[in-house]
Amino acid sequence: MSGTKQLVRIGCGAGFWGDSGEGPKQLVESGQIDYLILDYLAEITMSLLARARSKDPATGYATDFPDVIARLAPQIKQHGIRVVTNAGGVNPKACQEVLAAKLKAAGIDLRIGIVTGDDLLSRAGEMKQQGIREMFSGGEFPDKPWSVNAYLGAFPIAAALDAGADIVITGRCVDSALALAPLVHEFGWKATDHDLLSAGSLAGHVIECGTQATGGIVTDWKSTVEDWDRMGFPIAEVARDGSFVATKPADTGGRVAPETVAEQIVYEIGDPASYLLPDVTCDWRELSLRQAGPDRVEIRGAKGRAPTDSYKVSATWQDGFRATGTMMIGGRDAVARAEATAGAILRRTRRIFGERKLGDYLRSDIEVLGAEANWGGQARARGTREVILKLSVHHADKAALEIFSREFLPSATSMAQGITGFAGGRPAVTPLVRLFSCLVPKDSVSVAVQLDGTAVELPLPLREGGGGRGVGEAAAPTSTPPLAPPVPQGLPAVARGGELAIEEGGKKETVPLIALAYGRSGDKGDSANIGVLARRPEFVPLLRAQLDADAVKRYFAHFVRGKVERFEIPGLHGFNFLLHEALGGGGMASLRYDPQGKMLAQILMDFPLQVPVQWIEQGLVTTEAADLT
Repeated sequence: MSGTKQLVRIGCGAGFWGDSGEGPKQLVESGQIDYLILDYLAEITMSLLARARSKDPATGYATDFPDVIARLAPQIKQHGIRVVTNAGGVNPKACQEVLAAKLKAAGIDLRIGIVTGDDLLSRAGEMKQQGIREMFSGGEFPDKPWSVNAYLGAFPIAAALDAGADIVITGRCVDSALALAPLVHEFGWKATDHDLLSAGSLAGHVIECGTQATGGIVTDWKSTVEDWDRMGFPIAEVARDGSFVATKPADTGGRVAPETVAEQIVYEIGDPASYLLPDVTCDWRELSLRQAGPDRVEIRGAKGRAPTDSYKVSATWQDGFRATGTMMIGGRDAVARAEATAGAILRRTRRIFGERKLGDYLRSDIEVLGAEANWGGQARARGTREVILKLSVHHADKAALEIFSREFLPSATSMAQGITGFAGGRPAVTPLVRLFSCLVPKDSVSVAVQLDGTAVELPLPLREGGGGRGVGEAAAPTSTPPLAPPVPQGLPAVARGGELAIEEGGKKETVPLIALAYGRSGDKGDSANIGVLARRPEFVPLLRAQLDADAVKRYFAHFVRGKVERFEIPGLHGFNFLLHEALGGGGMASLRYDPQGKMLAQILMDFPLQVPVQWIEQGLVTTEAADLT
């Protein structure tokens, strides 16, 4: 169903379950949005919701969502704002029923639609019998998964909006689909409108993580620090041609600029030429970002191709148990004493395990925080006199980790002097949850939509389990289209090696990467990505020459077990690095303090680069940045 709007304004009021409660309220009260989207789900969230539902069939959804909407319902109704969320988790129906009861009690009439079909847990046995393998490691399908969910796309949500839903609650879908669906509904975009679907997905990708796009967690943090207490949540103002402006409500904190938006674009992507989504294969290499006014950035240039004929499926399962203990150690030789303490705890508990025939740890991980443990061979703080010892362990038997929990605290009276910080008590023993990712044919997944309890007729091929709006989908090409020229046309001559060309034999100075670039990192299972974006287009050739995949692999040799790939993003004047097997098993299974690679970009910002001295003398590389070495 295509409306008459020429511009659709979508605000994202939650980037994860636990985000600030100020987001939805701020956006609704701003008067600047037509749609409010709320993104609650992550893989660990799905596993927790599935466990909750197994204990109580009336749970399994983001329980605070009904209260959030009930409080804002009068304004939502008054302003005609529509809501799209994945708060349904593994039980959208229960979420709908609770919200409906709250709205009825308040005397507010809002129609609620739900999208189901993503939950494949009941088919786990069938999937195992089919021999489905993990798409990255090749491992076998888990025997007893906690959750199994397909990442659905935008078209089922759009069908609910077409049918008249004021609020749409989904289970698992790709995050960007929450924003793409209103655009499909309002503009009548079709399954074959690949460039438009890519552009709408980009708009969703920019705003899906909340204030990360409005100056949150940016490299140049001092530019927004004064506003951290009142950050503005993001709004995408999307036109029918797919171009959009990223902005935020008036009189809120933060900063919307090309660099803050660009950092969010590279967050948690792989190959920017083939960012795979259920509705489209996105190509975001040649994007154009332009400051269009105060806190307004216009984004154009997204391209798309047909999606694949498969849905990505994420399953979670328990692999034994884990426990993490932390303690503070102060004084001279703090780092060495922390390492010795961790070693002694492991030896003591292993001896007890042997006596009781409990077997050894499956894994252990020692990090001395404050000694720059995450910098590996680049660490410069081993002489610090104050550290936090973090010791994480993984064992198949819960009883073994209960021993670890009891034996962790006695170190305060039997090991290094200066141990303190036990206010949290004994380390908790919890299940260790792993992620299993695979692909299933779209035509094997039955998607259903209901509006106020009544089934909504879906257009083909959705009724048959595929995606789209009455149009079949071809598989995406198996190879990436040829990369555009290394430096985009239209840049100043200096960007093509003119006045900033590096003279052979000229005097050089060592500066950290942060002097030349911005960065943002995130996770994809056991892989991490680091986006590196040049502060000036003219810096790209130097970055291309000195910051290649091999150099990054060497720099992160203490973390990376697989290969490192580098992808160029000409439109953003930068690169995306994909570090395979770099997170110790991934977010839920990793024993590290940074299991999702959130720090990796900051670590890479210290990578040493050789730049011509005249760049510093001309002020192209700031002295402040150069002094960071």
